[in-house]
Amino acid sequence: MNYRVIKIRQILYAIILFAAFTGMYSCEKYSYIKPTIDPEEVVSFQTDIQPIFTANCKSCHGAIQIPDLRPGNAYESLTKDGYVDLPAESSKLYTMMIRADHASRSTDIEKQKVLIWISQGALNNKK
Repeated sequence: MNYRVIKIRQILYAIILFAAFTGMYSCEKYSYIKPTIDPEEVVSFQTDIQPIFTANCKSCHGAIQIPDLRPGNAYESLTKDGYVDLPAESSKLYTMMIRADHASRSTDIEKQKVLIWISQGALNNKK
């Protein structure tokens, strides 16, 4: 009788272990695909980029901390102080946005828009 109980416990432990490992490997985070935007789409400073700064950055980067990212000041502050130089991946603005202390302040899509905008020449454009 004791032998049967031990065998049943071993089988149950094996089933539980199997279920636990299967559950971990089927976790949704491993199937997540980062959203992307079309790099050929024209990104507008006024309608795409400034709203990112207004929503995420101007509380710190207002009149006190440079660059000044408030509406009406952001474009001049970024271009005058060399934040949007090419190549876009190594520009001061983009590298600042992906740093550990700033990365959570904007979404991946917002970071992609800024990168594409810089790559397209960082124009002060409207769509």
